[in-house]
Amino acid sequence: MSDTPPERTALYDCHLESEAKMVDFHGFELPIWYSSIQEEHLACRSSAGMFDVSHMGLFSFSGEKVRQWLESISTQRVSSFASGRCGYTHFLDHDGQIIDDMIFAIKSDDCVLGVPNASMVSTMWDWFSELLPKDGSVTVEDLSDETSIIALQGPNSAKILTAALGNENSIGRFKCQEIASNDSGITGWIQGTGYTGESGAEIFVPNEQAGLLWNLLLKSGHPHGLVPVGLGARDTLRLEKGYLLSGQDFLWPGLGIQPDESLPSEFLTRDTVETAVPFGLDIDHEFVGRSRVLSSLDSGVKWHGLRCLDRGPAPRLGHAVKLSDDDESAILGYVTSGCPSPSLSRTGIAMAYLENVEIGSEVWIQASPRRRVRAEIVRPPFV
Repeated sequence: MSDTPPERTALYDCHLESEAKMVDFHGFELPIWYSSIQEEHLACRSSAGMFDVSHMGLFSFSGEKVRQWLESISTQRVSSFASGRCGYTHFLDHDGQIIDDMIFAIKSDDCVLGVPNASMVSTMWDWFSELLPKDGSVTVEDLSDETSIIALQGPNSAKILTAALGNENSIGRFKCQEIASNDSGITGWIQGTGYTGESGAEIFVPNEQAGLLWNLLLKSGHPHGLVPVGLGARDTLRLEKGYLLSGQDFLWPGLGIQPDESLPSEFLTRDTVETAVPFGLDIDHEFVGRSRVLSSLDSGVKWHGLRCLDRGPAPRLGHAVKLSDDDESAILGYVTSGCPSPSLSRTGIAMAYLENVEIGSEVWIQASPRRRVRAEIVRPPFV
């Protein structure tokens, strides 16, 4: 464990004012909840939730052929995205193993913004720097330290954005733009993305404007049921939609980090096909790591959803998934993410890498040393 105290985002005082329970998350002191995970989760599904995600990074890629360069090192065909659009991609190493995933935004023909995961900012900086064209035609700038990011998510998010920043800043799904002029003088970047599966936006502003924007959204959102949401509900919300979590659902071996001791060695070393995320892959272009992706097309191992059919302990990371309730039954794979679903009356849900199974089949999750819970293989999202 590091002796270095966790970093605090520009919104730290705002969290304390809302009586947040703070925790150390990847070196940042962030709220795990304000009221409860259950309450915040359901509020985001029914009305709106607001998150401090300033621990995430922000890179700016620039150059005349920046989209073609990004395309050559990512699983997504970046050049097919027009200005003002966002996309999702994986970055693989030369052996085809996922290093990280990332949302990117096409700012202009010669500028793309990218949001690396919190714990991967320095790793991805090194990776991109290593692959930059030697002629200097593409450059990368790290804007992470000077930028705060607030995510507004939920069915009422458009109404709240309009009330806070004006109709011109009510952004569509996976669209993006500079923040338009508004009465509060908020500047920066806004994109219709998020990690909950709900409509909403992520708003990127200079650190000095973060508190102003947070309080403005709280005030504008109060009539629409807006609540601040912590890391706990952020995780259950993303799991209900079947979204990957970097470091938990895949883990790049180049980090030298051992996965949970309940998992086999290198169990989380995966490629894009194995994660079964079709919207992040365009196989019909050349990119770093493509050979392994092609070889996995016929693989029997895929990331599947599991919905518990019986009551019992909730599925958690490392739980084995078995073919039957027999003690000697074959292990099909292991859970990587699991929880009781707040939206489904706390029914257990999970994601797991499983071998040679079909949607609709029944399996058994080893939820405790003495208890197995019957579950059905499903295709996410769960809600």
